[in-house]
Amino acid sequence: MEPNPELYGLPFTVDGFNGMPFRRLGSTGLRVSNVGLGAWKFGFPETGDDSRVDQEAAFQILDRAIVLGVTFWDTANRYNNSSGNSERILGRWLRQNPDQRRNVVVATKCFGAMDGRSPNHCRLSRTNVLESVYASLRRLQVDCLDVLYFHNWDPETPVEESLAAVDDLVRRDLVRYFAVSNFSVEQLALYRALEREFGVRARIAAVQNRFDLLTGENAKHAGALEYCARAGIAFVAYSPLARGLLTERYLDPAKAGPGDRLYDEGDLGQQASAATLAKLKKLNAVAHEAGLKLGQLVLAYMLTLPGMGPLIPSSSSVEQLEANAAAGKAQLSGETCDRVRAILSSEE
Repeated sequence: MEPNPELYGLPFTVDGFNGMPFRRLGSTGLRVSNVGLGAWKFGFPETGDDSRVDQEAAFQILDRAIVLGVTFWDTANRYNNSSGNSERILGRWLRQNPDQRRNVVVATKCFGAMDGRSPNHCRLSRTNVLESVYASLRRLQVDCLDVLYFHNWDPETPVEESLAAVDDLVRRDLVRYFAVSNFSVEQLALYRALEREFGVRARIAAVQNRFDLLTGENAKHAGALEYCARAGIAFVAYSPLARGLLTERYLDPAKAGPGDRLYDEGDLGQQASAATLAKLKKLNAVAHEAGLKLGQLVLAYMLTLPGMGPLIPSSSSVEQLEANAAAGKAQLSGETCDRVRAILSSEE
């Protein structure tokens, strides 16, 4: 490889990339951007895969993500109607930009039925874990997965079998780090205990559960954020903006229409109650005083919570990506955080 004069004179260590601060993924040495990119919307809408962002728009977002330092990219094999197309979009971009591969941390998932319809095409058996990873590697066009998540808890497969499968993948350098998603505190504790008992390398670095400031955690997974803070696991919140509710888009629900996710999914009336709108308007006022948009305040505040890892909001446009990225660089004052806490804890 020819030397790159642009890299001469590098500092001994760095803590960010292209202006974006990074944080450790749990207790590991892997560092990821404060704000990442959820790629669940990427695909080929013309094929009927239920995606929202086509390849041309996705490539524009990914190009800009590198410039902004948004380099923790989250996907799953089943995204967009179990098509694998979100992975394919990322794979095509990575193939066209091989010099950026080391800059990007790619995370994907396995569990749900994928690549076939038999009972062995789902859950966390050794067979499905291995075959799912091989298929994801092909779609992503990479030699290894930076982070592999188990997408859900499997009550039918022995945990030892699932962990041993990932451990083998780690030993073969097909997977670098292991994580789980949609796990309860009890399930996390069981995995951690068996990791120690069997001395596996595939120890949980992160847990990806639903979390937003309005509703908190899924009731089944309550307490996971606190557990992660104690255990040195990164809590990666999915849907941190509550499907767009925690943005300025829904401050006036009457203006919502086709293309807005809550409107399209028929949940706007249920989610945008009078009490919720009152809190959103108060938070919006705090955001403007801090020189931020509502969604940026929400993301920046979440990054201050103990145990919180990187955030992975999705983006349908470059403009959304830029707004989310700015939140990863924002520094909130103690007074601003106190005001946010007070609004969130109010009963109205």
